Amino acid sequence: MDHARERDKDKNYQEKEFVEKLVKLNRTAKVVKGGRRFSFSALTVVGDRKGNVGYGFGKANDVSEAIRKSIEKAKRNMIKVPVRNGTIPHEVQADFKASTVLLKPATSGTGIIAGGPVRAVMEAGGITDVLSKSIGASNQYNVLKATFKCISKMMDAKEVAKNRGKALKDLWG
Repeated sequence: MDHARERDKDKNYQEKEFVEKLVKLNRTAKVVKGGRRFSFSALTVVGDRKGNVGYGFGKANDVSEAIRKSIEKAKRNMIKVPVRNGTIPHEVQADFKASTVLLKPATSGTGIIAGGPVRAVMEAGGITDVLSKSIGASNQYNVLKATFKCISKMMDAKEVAKNRGKALKDLWG
């Protein structure tokens, strides 16, 4: 019995260390014989502000249930963001369908110059200074997918050095 309580306490601690941001909440109506039946979809971003971030999409007949489902899915597909001095290591651009996202590193003190889904991802991932531009379609789901494509395209200096068989010091010069 003691172990179960300890496990629950540990589970609550894990949940609190994540930052959860609701990007979009959508209500859809299905017309039935008795009137309208509403259902909800939620798009959320979850991060630990230490370089891990994920997104999730959940649907349910209740708002809180849709949000809970999307947060659960976001925690399952977390990816690592290479953070260097509070910004990204290099400029990167990616697109998903008609949405294109451009991310540029910024000097300390610039802040997060981004809107909507890109801002949510950067805040949750622990990036404090970045410049961004969303080009093309402004569909929030597609912009979010393009942002995650950007993150996956980013190269971390330690990984590049390891792949080339060199020391990090040799890479920087």
